Amino acid sequence: QVQLVESGGGLVQAGGSLRLSCAGSGITFSIRTISWYRQAPGKQRELVAAISSGGSTNYADSVKGRFTISRDNAKNTVYLQMNSLKPEDTAVYYCNAVRYANNYWGQGTQVTVSS
Repeated sequence: QVQLVESGGGLVQAGGSLRLSCAGSGITFSIRTISWYRQAPGKQRELVAAISSGGSTNYADSVKGRFTISRDNAKNTVYLQMNSLKPEDTAVYYCNAVRYANNYWGQGTQVTVSS
């Protein structure tokens, strides 16, 4: 059974930082692309960042230079370091993995950035 568990969200002032974690079980992160998405109220879910099995990363233009995605294969965990947070970063952040054409999502973690 595949499970993705996000943690690390919270309330932070604009300009602050948070680090999100996504821990996987029943799935090997090291051989897959793992992604972070976010969904703000009334908006569609959007891709924030992704990291491939080879370590290549890509980011949404809105977070480039502020967010960093990384992985710890020994812990089967992917992180999202978020710096210089802005109120428009407020959203529920979700971890995503694809295995055998099946999409897996975590329960999400709320990030709220106050101005």
